[in-house]
Amino acid sequence: MDINELSRGLDTIWVVLTAAMILLMEGGFALLEAGFVRQKNAVSIIMKVFVDIAFGALIFYIVGFGIMYGKDVGGLFGVSGFLMKGDLSHIALTISNETYWLFQCAFVIAVISIVSGAVAERIHFRAYILLTIAMTGLIYPLAGHWVWSGNGWLGKLGMIDFAGSAVIHALGGFAALAAAIFIGPRIGKFMPDGKINIVPPSNLPLASVGAFILWFGWFGFNAGSTLSATHSGIGHIAITTMLSAASGGATCILFTMFRYKKADPPMVINGSLAGLVGITAGCAFVSDAAAILIGAVCGVAMVLATEFLEGKKVDDPVGAFAVHGISGSLGTLAVGLFAVPELTENVGQGYYGLFYGGGWSLLGVQALGLATVAVWGFLTSWAALSVIRKMMPVRVSKDEELVGLDVGIHGVPAYSADTDFIDLEQVKSGN
Repeated sequence: MDINELSRGLDTIWVVLTAAMILLMEGGFALLEAGFVRQKNAVSIIMKVFVDIAFGALIFYIVGFGIMYGKDVGGLFGVSGFLMKGDLSHIALTISNETYWLFQCAFVIAVISIVSGAVAERIHFRAYILLTIAMTGLIYPLAGHWVWSGNGWLGKLGMIDFAGSAVIHALGGFAALAAAIFIGPRIGKFMPDGKINIVPPSNLPLASVGAFILWFGWFGFNAGSTLSATHSGIGHIAITTMLSAASGGATCILFTMFRYKKADPPMVINGSLAGLVGITAGCAFVSDAAAILIGAVCGVAMVLATEFLEGKKVDDPVGAFAVHGISGSLGTLAVGLFAVPELTENVGQGYYGLFYGGGWSLLGVQALGLATVAVWGFLTSWAALSVIRKMMPVRVSKDEELVGLDVGIHGVPAYSADTDFIDLEQVKSGN
């Protein structure tokens, strides 16, 4: 076995393992969101995650990967690689196209999982399936092509988004915002007199475990994006990921103690996730100190964004927009400020952060790319939901929402005593 063959084998193992770590994050999403919502909607959350994985993988295989990485047309979309067939020779990697598809499949599943939390407890299951198909088959692949395909127009301008603060998190976050506004708040969340009712999480220990699983999987998310087991930057990527997440959590502990006189557990959970989202774009290109600052800023911004949305009567049960949309945006822009020259040598001489003498060029490109992806995610998600609403109800009925989606839509509660019985005929009839 020669050295090149050994290197290809190691790269393949590395990418498959990190893809598996990212797929494990779906377990994290399931536990996090099930812990944040009420007990009567826990099964509904789990079923949405299964839709993400099952439909997301199939649609991305059939059409999404081809649009994202197929032969380029005008820097806008790909036209080959559907069903993993046709011309994909331009994907010049040390791993096979099938291995690369698996890694990218894990990414696309994560995008729609961001949206699922924002519409929890009131979106109709059938409508969510169609939204998943739109997101994984068209909305995300097109944005991904613009930045990551090698021929996309934003990538050619020089946009840097190493593992997806913009392409995954800002896109998913703004899509989540559109969906939350489109569907409207949960019954009783906002009162006519202006009062805002707090909907307490059903199981914070469960949500915490979900966050820890997401934190673990993020090392696959970021370090796996090297696509190489021998990449010299893996260690640096891992430490910036860890520091930003820790900083986001620590900052939220201190900030909520100052703001609310108590450390707020849901905010602290989301603060760590905000730090992870924020560092995803620049994990390979910023210093350790910058990673700590990015995490801290994202943690505070997440708290303020959560309060702002509630003040505007936008109901986002798990904080999807505050965590992913806001932190993804800040992380994307942070690359334009903090990218270190020696870490961006492969991008081009002189193309680095403003604070390192790189001028405004990179920050400008980052801002343009972010605005494009954010607007695209918001508008296309709104359009998709508008089309879906013409075919079927997007929101469950009032009775289904009040009884809970677990029983109202899926016919089974998340938690039941051994002595509980369910009338099968009533479940089948929908009563």
